[in-house]
Amino acid sequence: MQEQILILDFGSQFTQLIARRLRELNVYCEIHPYNKIPEITPDIKGVILSGSPHSVRQENPLKPDLSAIKGKLPLLGVCYGAQLLAHFYEGEVGKSNSREYGRANLKFADTSNPLFKNISDNSQVWMSHADTILSIPDHFTVVASTHDVKVAGFSVNNEQTWGIQFHPEVYHSLEGAQLLKNFVIDICGCKGSWTSASFIDTTVAELKQKIGNDKVILGLSGGVDSSVAAVLLHKAIGANLHCIFVDNGLLRKNEFEHVLDSYKHMGLNVKGVDAKQRFYDALKNVSDPETKRKAIGKAFVDVFDDESKLVTDAKWLGQGTIYPDVIESLSVNGPSATIKSHHNVGGLPDYMKLSVVEPLRSLFKDEVRRVGKALGIDEALIGRHPFPGPGLAIRILGDITEEKVQLLQNVDAIFIDGLKSAGLYDSVWQAGAILLPIQSVGVMGDERTYEKVVALRAVSSTDGMTADWCHLPYEFLAKVSNDIINKVKGVNRVVYDISSKPPATIEWE
Repeated sequence: MQEQILILDFGSQFTQLIARRLRELNVYCEIHPYNKIPEITPDIKGVILSGSPHSVRQENPLKPDLSAIKGKLPLLGVCYGAQLLAHFYEGEVGKSNSREYGRANLKFADTSNPLFKNISDNSQVWMSHADTILSIPDHFTVVASTHDVKVAGFSVNNEQTWGIQFHPEVYHSLEGAQLLKNFVIDICGCKGSWTSASFIDTTVAELKQKIGNDKVILGLSGGVDSSVAAVLLHKAIGANLHCIFVDNGLLRKNEFEHVLDSYKHMGLNVKGVDAKQRFYDALKNVSDPETKRKAIGKAFVDVFDDESKLVTDAKWLGQGTIYPDVIESLSVNGPSATIKSHHNVGGLPDYMKLSVVEPLRSLFKDEVRRVGKALGIDEALIGRHPFPGPGLAIRILGDITEEKVQLLQNVDAIFIDGLKSAGLYDSVWQAGAILLPIQSVGVMGDERTYEKVVALRAVSSTDGMTADWCHLPYEFLAKVSNDIINKVKGVNRVVYDISSKPPATIEWE
């Protein structure tokens, strides 16, 4: 049984960062909506309540049922979580009189308290809240303060319950990792044994038990997620894994042939399926991003349904779903708004008689890469940039035509090949080109042109949940822009996207 920490999400933009920090301590954790608390089983060693953009003072506050948790398991409330514990247990929370956002320093920290063990005097922390705890119940004790916030941290007497008004998960809290380690290792008693090797052993054993002698159909994309999922499944069930790589007409230039070639040496049973026209037909006259995603998702399912019927006794559909896919597709009555639906999240239609198996559903992208390295997968494949499941369809704003796809493939190839030639590819998390639904005036050979505009996008990130735009050298951007305009007929203007996530997303749709 895998020990874990349960994180209850109240919609904070930092909730995923809490999970990231715990995973860095080799402690497994899961994020669940505050109003959908799973059964508290013996493997759950402690619980963390996240922050929130909401207030405990609002008319219908986000209030979970903690009866199975508080006083029975170690519990840490962060920001909103701390205010919730104070407000609903006879303390008082009010609007802050002073600005409580950004860097602050602890003027007092009770280092005899286990949560603040080895925390330095004057330690820098990160505040981000409009409310503040004005008073705490009699059976609470203040264990940390800043110059402006008297109750920066509290503990509950005779209980393993704590609350802190700062965010230990963000890097600006310089000893936040130490505080989280104090909670999950010392207080909760987690062993910190969740590693790539242990994940592989546990996952392969679970897959063997779950699948048995059944056959699995797996959709390969050429990316790291589906490739790692395939190798894990292959270790578990061998020849009973049947991989399908679909050419949906929305891949990068020549990618279908390159990907099929890359899998030859991996010992996987891979079949290539040309379904370009099927996807183009499904996307005809479709411009809305969500409608595109759903149309592509349905087309994929239909292709896999057809192919699965050619494999006698296929019972499962394998997918490379990872944790950010699951998180971003989740909606919790407002706090965690659905950012976008993912084509491989949400189950299968009734007519498709396959069960879903997702070996990587609990991993962040960088964790998938570490598992891939531990499995011995080729570095070139492990290091490939993420590529969206719907492919170039969501990088073409507006309706999809084969002509637009070919134009964007040529632009994208110049950009990606340019990054590799300049030695910049491995320092970029994800890159691509976007075809905009506008035209601009230009001049070529003394003649006026009125042609298409493309945007280039390159970001740095750890797991895709947050991302910064890459400061690519001006000389590089100038060369790529010149090459695109000179070599791709129909494009006369190139722009570079300098938006970060949040507030923007990595993809434009």
